[in-house]
Amino acid sequence: MLKPIKGQHHVSAITADAKRNYDFYTKTLGLRLVKKTVNQDDTSVYHLFYADERGNPGTDLTFFEIPRAGQTRYGTNSISTTSLRVPNDEALQYWKKRFEENGVEHEDILTHSGRATLAFKDFEGQRLMLVSDEHNEGVAGGTPWDKSPVPVEHAIIGLGPVMLTVAKLDNTAKILTHVLGFREKRTYKNGDHELVVFETGEGGTGAEIHVEERPDLPVERPGRGSVHHVAFRVESQEELNKWVDYLKELRIPNSGFVERYYFKSLYFREPNGILYELATDGPGFEGDEPFEHLGEGLALPPYFESQRESIEAKLKPLDTKE
Repeated sequence: MLKPIKGQHHVSAITADAKRNYDFYTKTLGLRLVKKTVNQDDTSVYHLFYADERGNPGTDLTFFEIPRAGQTRYGTNSISTTSLRVPNDEALQYWKKRFEENGVEHEDILTHSGRATLAFKDFEGQRLMLVSDEHNEGVAGGTPWDKSPVPVEHAIIGLGPVMLTVAKLDNTAKILTHVLGFREKRTYKNGDHELVVFETGEGGTGAEIHVEERPDLPVERPGRGSVHHVAFRVESQEELNKWVDYLKELRIPNSGFVERYYFKSLYFREPNGILYELATDGPGFEGDEPFEHLGEGLALPPYFESQRESIEAKLKPLDTKE
């Protein structure tokens, strides 16, 4: 029998500029770069992992660098907002001031689905939102890195709700509920549009997907500033193997088991074209680097180590020891 999915594992997005991306997510947002590695499906580009102090599952926001990526044309059938958890409402006041001081595009502090939020964008138009955990019950957040430029009491503690914009709500809802085991929890309004909240596991901000139906929009054309996929947490490789078998039984096209070294994965697309990943909680990021030096060097899984020289030759140097 399958165990419930535990919540968000990571979100992977696209950047065209690894250096500016690194500066924004570490120096402005105060996240820790826990792994500087390569896209395992295209080793000519970086894959950067930002998270809490050690990259605990549920705290990772990752980026593939695609230098020639065009600007995203926002639309439907997309992962349209990635939210990041902060400890309380007071933290949002800190962040609003920080964004103003750093010239970060942002909106006012608003309430969405009963929680205080602060929407903003990075330098490439990546759609992000801070969400307060002040009244949260459910999946626990991570542990901020104490060497971050952001005070621990205001720091980002993990991924919050992931928002999907789709052309046909029913198609996405059936996959979330009938296949992945999410529960439909509530609805709320964002302007003129209604969003449906689905939750899994212990629930709360770290285990919710918010879905907006927008058949009036064109399909999103992804590029820099878009999200590539969202990953959900399963606790072990044994559990992941059960999911491989289950999707096969349902005749849902999927990748089968994929070795990512830092975790194990399974990929498939839901009917609106959004890419989902199931990823194990471990082994984690400390198998090839000590905790104190996570993200400082180019880390390669063992099966790529023999290609290190040729891989490094294709990458533009990125100093992450600052």
